[in-house]
Amino acid sequence: MAPDSLPTDPVPAEHFKDAAAAVGRRAARQSDMRVAALFIAPFALAYLVLFIYPTLKMIELSFTNAPLIGSGHFIGLRNYFRLARDHLFLGSVIHTAYFVLLTVIPNTVVGLGIAILVNRLKGPARSVVLGCFFIPYVLPSTVVYQIWDWVLDRQFGVAQILIKAITGQPVSVFDSPVWAMPMIALVTIWWTSGFNILIFIAGLRNIPDDLYDAAALDGAGRWRCFASITWPLIWPVTALVMTIQLILQLKIFDQVYLFTDGGPFNSTYVMVQFIYREAFEQNKGGLASSAALLLFVVIAALSVIQFQVLKVRGAE
Repeated sequence: MAPDSLPTDPVPAEHFKDAAAAVGRRAARQSDMRVAALFIAPFALAYLVLFIYPTLKMIELSFTNAPLIGSGHFIGLRNYFRLARDHLFLGSVIHTAYFVLLTVIPNTVVGLGIAILVNRLKGPARSVVLGCFFIPYVLPSTVVYQIWDWVLDRQFGVAQILIKAITGQPVSVFDSPVWAMPMIALVTIWWTSGFNILIFIAGLRNIPDDLYDAAALDGAGRWRCFASITWPLIWPVTALVMTIQLILQLKIFDQVYLFTDGGPFNSTYVMVQFIYREAFEQNKGGLASSAALLLFVVIAALSVIQFQVLKVRGAE
């Protein structure tokens, strides 16, 4: 008998069922991808128009002598060499770093401490107290300025009682190179700590109560519970809060512009204010773009480095 005429075994029905199921799964995945693309498309379009395009345009302008609006000529790295010799820009970098030191860690510590205290409250009292701490965060910068300008006023400010007890006389804090930046940092911590408190409370609520009950049975006090349970488990949230704070404080502008406008004697002049001055007051779009690009690189690099370092520290 010829080989072609040999009988063949019938294909099992399960084979057809598996093939049909695979086709169905493939069709379902394609349908899900189309639906996902439909939902993502508006965000992707907005991201391209509002972030990617301006970023690429800023990079292009940083290598030109263009004004804020209009075209210019390609000048290579001349803007960056100019920034390296600009004492006002270098001073703004130092002042920004000083402000970061005054705010990032203190703001994180204050937020964690208040969150632990608020988390111990029960019932409506917790919501009321949390709301009181969170209210300043939703205030516009101009309202914050009006409040603290009155509180720290040299003649009528209620805070002058404490300042006079320390220095022996009232002080116009925003006219003093020594007091200005620390006071702006204090206002910033008061203004933004509510956000940190909210994040920390969310992290604290994820810690099981059973751990504290077991520690209490072993005779552990509050400090031991904090050091052995709360702090290790809240560390990822702490790393997130510190990274967010670093990004926000490197971009400080509103408080400085309203309280001191960079003074006195440029002692509170920060990087974003330098960018604002060069772009909108001096009409030097190329130079402002160079400074903005440097700030962008610094924020991205420091944020990634800090988050990775804190992540490694938490893993240990």
